[in-house]
Amino acid sequence: MAYRPQRVQKTQVLPISLIFRFLQSQARVQVCERAHRGPHPGFDEFMNIVMDDAEEVHLKSRGRKRIGRILLKGDTITLIQEALQ
Repeated sequence: MAYRPQRVQKTQVLPISLIFRFLQSQARVQVCERAHRGPHPGFDEFMNIVMDDAEEVHLKSRGRKRIGRILLKGDTITLIQEALQ
């Protein structure tokens, strides 16, 4: 009997779908040496993101600062990832 590898179906996840999924949760958005975390009520096709009750976290010193509602320009965002607790 010959070995037959099983075919695995791959699903493609579009970047906008992944961004939408992250932004539905409290994803962390990194801009240069700072990370911003908070609820994301909306974003647009340029990836400009509005955040309510945002918190700024300095990555080196681990200092935190509440900054309220902000607008992050899409061209300054370097990383979006799930928020670490």
